[in-house]
Amino acid sequence: MQIVTDSGTDLNLSPDERAALNIHIVPLVVTLDNMSYQEDVDIDADTFYRLLAETDSLPSTSQPSAGTFADLYRTLATSDPDILSIHISSGLSGTVNSAQTAASMVPEARVTVIDAKTLSAASGWQVEAAARAAQAGWPLGRIRSLVAGISDASDSLYTLKELKYLIHGGRISHMKGLLASLLNIKPIIGVEKEGGTYEQRGQARAFGGAVKGLVTLMTRQYAPGTALRAQVLHSNDPEAGQMLRDQVDQTFDCDWLPLKPMSLVLGAHTGPGMVGVAYAPQEAFGDVPQ
Repeated sequence: MQIVTDSGTDLNLSPDERAALNIHIVPLVVTLDNMSYQEDVDIDADTFYRLLAETDSLPSTSQPSAGTFADLYRTLATSDPDILSIHISSGLSGTVNSAQTAASMVPEARVTVIDAKTLSAASGWQVEAAARAAQAGWPLGRIRSLVAGISDASDSLYTLKELKYLIHGGRISHMKGLLASLLNIKPIIGVEKEGGTYEQRGQARAFGGAVKGLVTLMTRQYAPGTALRAQVLHSNDPEAGQMLRDQVDQTFDCDWLPLKPMSLVLGAHTGPGMVGVAYAPQEAFGDVPQ
């Protein structure tokens, strides 16, 4: 079995590790100043944020086309027709729909598409677990159950310094977003599990207060000292990311994955100055083959 995903899942694997696990990444697309770029193919995060700082334009993003997925599925099917395609939430991106359309275009491949119902690190955990289980020879049904369990156990929370990028992208209410912008409110945003869309979970007047509020929300789910898998990601703001990580680390017994930038295409939705944490009980990963 081969695994297909998209660049929005922010995998914690090197190119060699991905190759060993038969993971194939399809790039998301960002457009800025009428130029479109494929993530990690013809633009990287440093270049994107430099270009963003140099323009008054706002970015837009798009999913890979069905044709792009179909070409990959067709190529992969020549060596192994069993393909598991796991993608960021259909509530926030059309990537799942593109993958499903492509699957119907390639009858020689047996493609199963999974909607991660989340994005960034929490979706990447699903991808890696599926790949390790597939390499261990698990049947598809058991792999899907494993992925569903990790999805149910995982959560993400974000806060950000300005709202204009989310408002521009249409991913939050324009009216609420405008009001929050005028009041200089810093929202705490989660990803709800049913539709995989953003929901406001809290707010603060200042960014530091929002970071503290984010950790407070975590303590309403898990008692301080609980063993968690956790990862902090940021959009071009490593200092804010470290601040969040330090506060989470003071509260929980964390198995930390690397602090790093999130997908630049996801960062285009939020602009620079976003930080977020993905987290789940460590016990949720106990069955994942190593």
